[in-house]
Amino acid sequence: MRAAAAAVITLLATAACTSGTTARTPSPTKAPPVVASTPPVVSPTPPPRPATLPTSNGPPAVSTPVAPFDSAAALGTVRHLAGLGPREATSTTYLRALSWLEQRFRSAGYQTRRQALRVPAGVSWGVPVRAGTTWNLIATKPGFNSAAPHRIVGAHLDTVPQAPGAEDNASGISVLLGTAQVHQRPSAVFVAFGAEEPRGDGDNRHHYGSRAYVASLPPAQRRALRGMVSLDRVGVGSVVPICSAAAEDPALRNELRAAATRVRVESRVCVNRSSDHWSFVRSGLPGVRLGSTPYAEYHSAQDLPRVVSPAQLDRTGRVLTAWLDS
Repeated sequence: MRAAAAAVITLLATAACTSGTTARTPSPTKAPPVVASTPPVVSPTPPPRPATLPTSNGPPAVSTPVAPFDSAAALGTVRHLAGLGPREATSTTYLRALSWLEQRFRSAGYQTRRQALRVPAGVSWGVPVRAGTTWNLIATKPGFNSAAPHRIVGAHLDTVPQAPGAEDNASGISVLLGTAQVHQRPSAVFVAFGAEEPRGDGDNRHHYGSRAYVASLPPAQRRALRGMVSLDRVGVGSVVPICSAAAEDPALRNELRAAATRVRVESRVCVNRSSDHWSFVRSGLPGVRLGSTPYAEYHSAQDLPRVVSPAQLDRTGRVLTAWLDS
């Protein structure tokens, strides 16, 4: 052992002699100052970061949403509403659906109000319907300012008299509610419209709730509105239809298409006036429709939850959320 130790000492001494000053640089007496100087360099960097994050309201809110759109919960909404049965606009079933939806909005932190309107008797998809009162349900976050830039999202809650309306339009209501539940900014209005379904031929026998809502908007809110999206039949297919009221009016439609691209959802453009967005457009306000894929069970007793695809609800919800957050 002593011989081995002596050999090691001899080798170390030889290395020190041959390397000159290089062997002295890793001296333990000089290492501590290097280590000790590191904390003062690292520790000042975290404090400025918390100070700067609150100054930016845009990107953090978009890149880190509170929660993703919940397609399973949306399908639950479809099942609940269709399970109530047909929701003709003046029926007690419609009012039950409205009350349930109102509670869901309030549970999500929204303030709600009902807008009553009278609708005439008529014939809806071959079935006589009586005159009566229906209601719009309007939901906003506390702090909403109607004179500040904002957007409106709407979906009709009523059905034709013979259909439980899973796709038309519990699907639209499910995305309306699901998007409202994850949207955190007080810069959007969510509206469930009554009496969208026809009570006769022509524009004036159609879209009663949205026409009444548009007529009630004060001038300052009309000026501040940046766009309206109607969610109507959004649970069928694998591509999201984005429909403007006229081919020559693509601006808002292009915004929604860009949102679809950002979230990697396939979309197609179309021209369509058969939904509540038309009430806005014909009044000079920007509006588009999401949805309208044809399906065999349309306006029939077979419009049941099995028709609705949760994957398509998810696609529509993601596109809408991306647009609202842009």
